[in-house]
Amino acid sequence: MAMRRILMTSLLLAGSITAEPAPAQDALLPASVIFATSTGYWEDDGNAPAVERAPKGAEGVANSEEEGTQRHGYYKLFAVRQPDRTSKVYLQQIAQTETGPAIASTIELQEFSDLKPYVTDIRPENSNGIIKQPGLFATVYLKTDPAAEPDGWTVLIDEFGDITVEKATN
Repeated sequence: MAMRRILMTSLLLAGSITAEPAPAQDALLPASVIFATSTGYWEDDGNAPAVERAPKGAEGVANSEEEGTQRHGYYKLFAVRQPDRTSKVYLQQIAQTETGPAIASTIELQEFSDLKPYVTDIRPENSNGIIKQPGLFATVYLKTDPAAEPDGWTVLIDEFGDITVEKATN
């Protein structure tokens, strides 16, 4: 047993001395994305509107070959930090395809951009995973003054796909 410990210790020390840092790789998620949540459920006939305003560096829209075919997936709500430390909030529809998830659409939620908020958190309605009913309900916590307490704002998408953004009421 003692011999085994000596061997393991030697291997660990030798590995840490000769180990070189891993080569830099493209970031999977940009550092400017500060909060994100995936929640809700959507489906359509494949004729969803085109992306209106995509953030810089966003992936392309799901394959147009699939247009006209039934699609379904979930929503992703995320905040991107700007150089002035405020944030923009984006909503994506993520399609579940045979080859994996694909971005179907991305829009900036202008209601948040107009506030120039400091986003402090984004939370889904629950953490049970994908829900069975169409729609989304999430809360974005933000400050309009860095010294203030955060306020909750709800993002609601009903079963018809209508988006409502409003200050949360308790």
